[in-house]
Amino acid sequence: MPSDLAVGDIIATPVTGAYGHSMGSNYNKVTRPAVVFVADGKARLVVRRETLDDLLLLEVD
Repeated sequence: MPSDLAVGDIIATPVTGAYGHSMGSNYNKVTRPAVVFVADGKARLVVRRETLDDLLLLEVD
């Protein structure tokens, strides 16, 4: 990790193998991050960040 990394900075992980979004899970109720495509210097949000409300939506009493 860069030593000058700060809260709010964006980190790219261009190659994650089997650990990409399609294989993601909510193990221990950890929400999944957003998915952003970047091409020609332009970013496009394609999957929004999960919230705790998203996870709880499927829970039943």
